[in-house]
Amino acid sequence: MTWSEMQPLLEQACTETLIMVGWSTLIAVVGGLPLGILLVLTDKGGLLQNTLVNKVIGQIVNIGRSLPFIILMVALMNFTRWVTGTTIGSEAAIVPLAIGGIPFFARLVETAVREVDHGLVEAVQAMGGNTWTIVRKVLVPEALPSLIASTTTTVIALIGYSAMAGTVGGGGLGDLAVRYGYQRFETGLMWITVAILAVAISLIQFAGDHAARAQYRRGGRSGPSPRLRLLKAEEPATADAGKVA
Repeated sequence: MTWSEMQPLLEQACTETLIMVGWSTLIAVVGGLPLGILLVLTDKGGLLQNTLVNKVIGQIVNIGRSLPFIILMVALMNFTRWVTGTTIGSEAAIVPLAIGGIPFFARLVETAVREVDHGLVEAVQAMGGNTWTIVRKVLVPEALPSLIASTTTTVIALIGYSAMAGTVGGGGLGDLAVRYGYQRFETGLMWITVAILAVAISLIQFAGDHAARAQYRRGGRSGPSPRLRLLKAEEPATADAGKVA
């Protein structure tokens, strides 16, 4: 197969992969962010402590994360057909990708939010801030560098899932590699597909790391990576608490 024959196939496959990963990432972030925050708020000692709700959400997230993606795709075929009208193609693949990405991102959000200094939360509470204010003004902003890193990790995971979706007709680069690289023995096209995926993942990781570090420094922190100990934020928080007292 010549390059002129490969080029339109690669362009179409890259577009399909971009659409699948883009939409599924957006849905995973929108669905996973509140779930992850709820896991923290409803946990023991949380602002909305509720053991039953925490266990239910935790179990749902655990079940979603425990299923291998290929099995999840098969299990959701009827639901995918109900939503999109088909089980084949990039549009159909978005459904299991998004559903698989939500619990994955939720656990990353939970970890990021738990690292926020509790002293900041107590300071806002002392000033009369309610739960929504604490989430909006403290938890999310202070966890933002780690949330950016978590989003990067989710995007990379979804790229891998999207390639796996190609084995069952999900479209994208994975589908191209299976149909031409494996079934038709077009080894050259398969390795080009592998190279594109490797370069894309490297660029996304670089961009995500850069954005997380930039946000980390913008928040008045120092250090090689966003560990979110927020030591510098303790002084103003203590001062504010003293004013309220």
